[in-house]
Amino acid sequence: MFSLPAPAEENARLDRLFQQLQQADEASAQSIAEEVALELSKSGSPAMDFLLRRGRSALEAGDLAAARDHFGALVDHAPEFAEGWHMRAVARARAGLLGPALSDLERALALEPRHFPALYSLGSLLEETGQDALAYEAYDAARAINPHDPDTLAALERLGHVTHGTPL
Repeated sequence: MFSLPAPAEENARLDRLFQQLQQADEASAQSIAEEVALELSKSGSPAMDFLLRRGRSALEAGDLAAARDHFGALVDHAPEFAEGWHMRAVARARAGLLGPALSDLERALALEPRHFPALYSLGSLLEETGQDALAYEAYDAARAINPHDPDTLAALERLGHVTHGTPL
């Protein structure tokens, strides 16, 4: 198995980016969020990064079976890589495998509780299954980390938990 812990320098960079994202104004938040997402996508292994890219390409092409295979190999070989679990959850959810997708999201968030894309995915999955109160909690947790994300804010508004454009 490949389980490569991120070097302390990369962890410190990610910590700084999360802090900047918390303090960012609306204009700079998107670019900081993209930097965070890029850091979350670094496994520390070129081979694992390759599996992540292959899985994402298959997902974009609509080849859910291939995406699940690539992400499955990724989590098998790098079980401490939160983004691998997140992406396998996305592929599983799109294939209608909601229980396994939920399990993968739980694992991703256990590894990196600040993984706001996984929190958003969790909210989407819960909303899709009619669990609006839990979906709201997941979206709200994502908003707490990434306060200016338009998709998260729209989800909160859609669920009726936002008044006059200001999150509760």
